[in-house]
Amino acid sequence: MSLSTITPWVVGNWKMNPLQTDAQTLLRGVKDLLESTPISAEKCHLGVAPVAIALTQVEAEMASAVRPVYTVAQDVSRIAGMGAYTGEVSAELLADSGIGYVLVGHSERREIFGESREILNTKIKNALNAGLTVIYCVGESLEQREAGQAEAVVLQQICDIAAVVEAEQWKNIVIAYEPIWAIGTGKTASPEDAQAMHAQIRQGLKQITGYGETTAILYGGSVKPENAVELAACPDINGALVGGASLNAESFHKIAQAFANTQ
Repeated sequence: MSLSTITPWVVGNWKMNPLQTDAQTLLRGVKDLLESTPISAEKCHLGVAPVAIALTQVEAEMASAVRPVYTVAQDVSRIAGMGAYTGEVSAELLADSGIGYVLVGHSERREIFGESREILNTKIKNALNAGLTVIYCVGESLEQREAGQAEAVVLQQICDIAAVVEAEQWKNIVIAYEPIWAIGTGKTASPEDAQAMHAQIRQGLKQITGYGETTAILYGGSVKPENAVELAACPDINGALVGGASLNAESFHKIAQAFANTQ
């Protein structure tokens, strides 16, 4: 069971959205809501993950918010350092630009772009060695769940990264459980099913690392204000990785409120 001292995270994954004008409006909306209806940084970490070309702009814009809102990269290169790698952005370049967080292992990267365990492990190693915090995404397909393989698949994805995460680096890992069948479909795992999987992830982490009891485990997959309160009430759900609902400032703020109110 998770400890009450785990500060929840609510991270908005903007994916390949929105246009610049809409992004500026969205960020201003988030800032205004945080000012008019504060959410304590001690009760909930907040982050937004924009497209790569907007990372530094978002970082600069949110620097004037009334509380920290972290900028999260959606991806990082498998290549470390710098060099002749057209189109790539390395972990070192992210860190140099003031970006301290990165998503790795999202199902869209695994499925659409064919990112294997080896590729993901290289990205995680590079990110951690550059001082970034990794939000590592895991999750099963509908076919795997219906075949009774969900827990085995997810726990294997957790075990996959153990070879490249050094003992003290586990404190810079956040896990995001996103059942693939619930991403962008409007379907959500029931709070009971989500909690059961999160509890299994917690037990798996405790067998791998001394930080297993204090690692934040987020839920993702059609999280919205209407289900956030129920999800936030689950003891091993320590926040949310939010997709479509994060493109609306009010929805994002309400989800953050739900998790902040559990502390």
